[in-house]
Amino acid sequence: MRKALIRKLPLLIGAGIALSFVPVISEYNPQSQLDSILERKQLRVISRLSPTTYYLEDGRPGGFEFELSQAYADYLGVELELLPSSSIQDIWNALRLNNAQLAAAGLALTDDRTSRFDFGPGYLTSKVFLIYRSGDGHKPPKSLEEVSEPIHVIADSSHAEYLAKLDPQPPWIEAQPGVELLDLIQQIDRGEIQYALVDAEAFEVSRALFPRLKAAFALDHPQVSVWWLKRSADSSLQQSLIDFFEQPSTQDLIQDLKERHFEIDHRLGLVDNLTFRQHLKSRFPKLKAWLIEAAAQHQIEWELLAAIAYQESHWNPKAVSPTGVRGIMMLTQNTARAMGVTKRTDPKQSIFGGARYFAEQFQRIPERIQGEDRLWFALASYNVGRGHLEDARVLSQQAGDNPDRWEDVAKHLPKLAQPRWYNKVKHGFARGYEPVQYVQNIRRYQTMLQLESRHEAIQEMMAVPEIMGPPAPSAGTDLENTPQTL
Repeated sequence: MRKALIRKLPLLIGAGIALSFVPVISEYNPQSQLDSILERKQLRVISRLSPTTYYLEDGRPGGFEFELSQAYADYLGVELELLPSSSIQDIWNALRLNNAQLAAAGLALTDDRTSRFDFGPGYLTSKVFLIYRSGDGHKPPKSLEEVSEPIHVIADSSHAEYLAKLDPQPPWIEAQPGVELLDLIQQIDRGEIQYALVDAEAFEVSRALFPRLKAAFALDHPQVSVWWLKRSADSSLQQSLIDFFEQPSTQDLIQDLKERHFEIDHRLGLVDNLTFRQHLKSRFPKLKAWLIEAAAQHQIEWELLAAIAYQESHWNPKAVSPTGVRGIMMLTQNTARAMGVTKRTDPKQSIFGGARYFAEQFQRIPERIQGEDRLWFALASYNVGRGHLEDARVLSQQAGDNPDRWEDVAKHLPKLAQPRWYNKVKHGFARGYEPVQYVQNIRRYQTMLQLESRHEAIQEMMAVPEIMGPPAPSAGTDLENTPQTL
């Protein structure tokens, strides 16, 4: 801990000195904020560690705000340096002390902060939900007026500012500094607190990890997220943000990011979800190292391989189907033999054999089919066989649909179970509805594994002070104008 403090003190002292001279220097310094960034070829952005903003996945940075920040850095032609923070107050301090030029952290507009900081265009409008844990026998309220138990909110958050201005106020508690979004959600999941306010995006991501979470209602107060800048007479960086967000390519990117990060398929039933999470704790740890190794060997995402294994056997190495396939990856005798697997119930052999078999199915998909379509076709082929998949593609083409698009072919696969259709195709009958469900389930399991992985990575990063963003300034630092809410 002392080592981290020693390393960061020069940064804080240097920033403090620079800050104290800014009003004088800026009068004589013709270089604008934007010119300074372009000259240094570096953009310093601070963001929050959370599943909806910034995280590390397998050591690689990711998240909505990271990808959008990277796009802005690319737009400027500079390198992105992203500073992670688990504290909202530290984000404000970083801007005040010139440790970061932008805050890209999903922070909403409020009256308090707009009077203290400059900001860019709104890019995300979000509902705010009151969330609770279902199954406890409590009837959820339908409005704030019906709330009798305290509503918990993150310290210094926009939700805290909103509740503080209500008259009359519902009962509410501002969490202690250091308690962040994931902490509140886990407290609700454990039954330690009853209610919390969260953004719609955080709710969508979190309920994949905590299936008992429910939304009681949405506030009549949607919030708009913006990027924040230190208050300055120089508007060059602010104008650059306006130009960037007005680009059609930026709007397309934002829509794509929303779909990839926030639109999660929750159609998996509560029982199936809870069973998955139970096996994630009890069975998965024994297999994880083999899954990661086998996936890397065949250039497959390990969460995808783990999702296939779960769909096949629920990670049970002794699983046996009525048709005789068995083991973690449910290999037939012929497939096992071809993949060099001598004992199908040996979990390591099964995982490596299944990974190799999936990689072969992936390679056999026509080269013109790329992206996610290629992946879903490979999964369907793994499940139903390449011949039946090709039959469904033929039916798709005959119907005027695109045989190279999974969503089109998925409509025709179930026909392979109907005599009027399977009698017309080369490979005959197949339970064609099964690969459709198979692909859907694996996509859901993969998403849940990815979210769990991000969740663990965020907690690990928060526990290591050396990799976090700038700490809060000392008591002597002038923070008179720092807003108390985000």
